Amino acid sequence: MLADSYLYQLNPFAIQLTESIGLRWYGLAYIAGFVTGWLILRWMGKKKISPLRPEQAGDLLFTIILGVLIGGRIGYGLFYDQAMFYTFTSSAPWWEALAIHHGGMSSHGGIVGVLVVVLYWGRKHNIPRLHLLDVCSFCAAPGLFFGRLANFVNAELWGKALPIDMQSSPPWWSVKYPVEITENWIINPTLYAYELSAIEPLRSSIVGGSFYPNLVAQAQAGNQTVVETIRPLLTAWYPSQLFQAVTDGPILFIAIVLVWWKPRKPGVVASWFLVVYGISRIVTEVFRQPDVGVNTILGLSRGQFLSVFMIIFGLTLALLCARRSVEKLGGFQKGIRSQVAS
Repeated sequence: MLADSYLYQLNPFAIQLTESIGLRWYGLAYIAGFVTGWLILRWMGKKKISPLRPEQAGDLLFTIILGVLIGGRIGYGLFYDQAMFYTFTSSAPWWEALAIHHGGMSSHGGIVGVLVVVLYWGRKHNIPRLHLLDVCSFCAAPGLFFGRLANFVNAELWGKALPIDMQSSPPWWSVKYPVEITENWIINPTLYAYELSAIEPLRSSIVGGSFYPNLVAQAQAGNQTVVETIRPLLTAWYPSQLFQAVTDGPILFIAIVLVWWKPRKPGVVASWFLVVYGISRIVTEVFRQPDVGVNTILGLSRGQFLSVFMIIFGLTLALLCARRSVEKLGGFQKGIRSQVAS
């Protein structure tokens, strides 16, 4: 049997109460990221890696949550979808800017949001603000990892299509989306005339409601007749969300640990976070489709373009922080030794 892509069949709801109401994996991903961050903050306080006290972890985390959600949502609107600011609906939450459950969060906007709120929190609690940015950088990798997994579960931020010569026998790690039928085929019937005619025999067995949405639902539910018919017709895509989950999560996490293995001047770790994250975004965006309606700039996607500035800012900040005459803080080597000793 020839190799073939994974056929996307994931339900975005972990617990579904009605057609549109329930606990989504997307929300659970954010909860997992925040809980992991809280545990890391408490651990760093207990092991004296940071002057942050363990009991302050919850307060700081709440501030970070506000920064991520507000900054991420506003950033998405500013960078990718300005229409959400003036789009209103007849159902809750009525304003599209508040409809986070629909997806649409900018990681670059979230970083800016965290930067703003953490600078305020550090000043209020008399903790070096650049050091707090270092701490947040270390906590960010798990959250980014879970967020990219949520993008995959939500079937959003698709990768680019595999090259034509790979479509006839796509590798197992690529992915096919049944919603391509409703999102691509029926919108471009001339371009997909062959595919649409090939699925017509299924019309007699798919009853009730609209044919194409029901066909997608049957494929996602595992109807083998439908799956066997549409699988060879669907496009195979790069799973860019999973590529970015790996680079934004484990790889970024390991990089930060290596940078902060020994104490560093406040701000140095956050600087290298921006540099490493920016580089990984530029590399992995090669496999990701540009956002719909968002033009490229100098051949770069919006995410790549913003990442260039992130890298430049990170390198500049690293140079400035390294030159400051301040006490070095942190150092995971000390924290791990303390953990083993206890």
